[in-house]
Amino acid sequence: MIVWVSVHIMDKTMQRPQFKPRLLCLTLLALTLPAAAPVFGQNPLPSLGDRISGTVSLDQEYRMGQQFLTQLRRSAPTIPDALLNTYLENVTYKLAARSQLQDKRLSFVIIDSQEINAFAAPGGIIGVNTGLFLNARTEDEFASVMGHEIAHVSQRHFARGVDEAQAGRVGQLAGLLASVLIMATSDAGHGAAALSGIQGLGVDNQLRFSRSNEQEADRIGHDTMYAAGFDPSAQARMYEQLLAANRFGRRPPEFLLTHPLTESRIAESRARAMRFPPREYSANLEYQIMRARVVGHYSQDKPALIADIQQRLQDSSSDFTRDANRYALAVAYYENEQFAQATTTLSPLLEKYPNQISLLVTQAEIYTEENEPARAMDFLRRHLEINPGNHPLTMAYVDALIAARSYTEAAELMEEHSRRRSNDHHLWYQMAETWGQAGNISKVHQSRAEYFILVGDFRNAREQLQFALRIESENGSGPAVEARLRQKIREVEQRQRELSG
Repeated sequence: MIVWVSVHIMDKTMQRPQFKPRLLCLTLLALTLPAAAPVFGQNPLPSLGDRISGTVSLDQEYRMGQQFLTQLRRSAPTIPDALLNTYLENVTYKLAARSQLQDKRLSFVIIDSQEINAFAAPGGIIGVNTGLFLNARTEDEFASVMGHEIAHVSQRHFARGVDEAQAGRVGQLAGLLASVLIMATSDAGHGAAALSGIQGLGVDNQLRFSRSNEQEADRIGHDTMYAAGFDPSAQARMYEQLLAANRFGRRPPEFLLTHPLTESRIAESRARAMRFPPREYSANLEYQIMRARVVGHYSQDKPALIADIQQRLQDSSSDFTRDANRYALAVAYYENEQFAQATTTLSPLLEKYPNQISLLVTQAEIYTEENEPARAMDFLRRHLEINPGNHPLTMAYVDALIAARSYTEAAELMEEHSRRRSNDHHLWYQMAETWGQAGNISKVHQSRAEYFILVGDFRNAREQLQFALRIESENGSGPAVEARLRQKIREVEQRQRELSG
């Protein structure tokens, strides 16, 4: 169901990922930390109007966040699945719209890891591990984590952690952000090893928010959840899940390393949720669809997964659980390459929810993998007319075009789509590959350049643009094309100078 390509930093040809040792990536990131990083977590919290807030502006936080986002893209395997990414964007924007965030410019990333983790960093970087989908049983539980993380950013806990006496040292915030991203990109074994190797820099202490920070994020996250229509009691349930996951493990989940939990904190969350006015909450099928995709992807024993879900479907006690289990079974059949059974299982859901995009995309994915891309395109075409530019529908159509070997049409569609998603490094990566299959080498180099820019590799981006310029000059493409490429090269060179300076 989910074609997940872990995108890492590429070599010049981008023919295959260079899987650099994780410890090397983390160590390089750690080198950006100041040589003597103080422990920020125990300092009194200044008000947002004090001189720290004036020194570290929202624009500075945004620029630093974007810089570290490029490092995150380079050092962590990320998930390109359009449905999952769109779901994360939609839920987060729903929360952000009702939050205290002043700067709502957001960037999203899903890390391919079964570890439980989520983070929101300055600059509007919102990230989750796929492990959060595995462990949050409902959308409300998932939203409770995201609301808490958004609260850390809206209250500027990173900036407020800078020692007031050294308010002018903006680099301290960059160091703190680096340490957060180190933990975000760590897996269970490598994260601990990386941290132990750089504890002299005080990273382990920086990673832990203060008790005041956590209480404030819990409280404001609760308010945000309720305002956005989510059940605030889910926060305590999610924390109980996390604590239970730690009881029998050798090492706590990544989330608990940065957000220590106690029984009293869970009790406070439960008591606070009871103060909200009562409201009816309904379960969300879309979240269960996303969760089923992740479960199916990670399952090692597909036949056993099918048998388990078949039994759960048979035991379903409500229409909602029946629908959720039916979708999960369709995913399990697909993962086991039983395409006819997958289509038959999904059919009642499509009849019941004929315009639900996640179901439409799933059916198109089945047709494409069943080697019926024309059927997938026919199925998607009408829905793209109704929902022009929709990301999951568009990428499902692209995949069908590629399967049908309509490479030029697929690449042109992605090029048009990139105007809406110019910061999607997965899109540029796939576009480069597809232009190569179409035989347009200049477009290959231009798409590679955009990809390298988004992962912060400006040297390779400049080289790719120079290759494209040479090809266009030799082909006599005209002064407008050459001027555009030369201007792009100058912009890349400027960004490279800014970083090295």
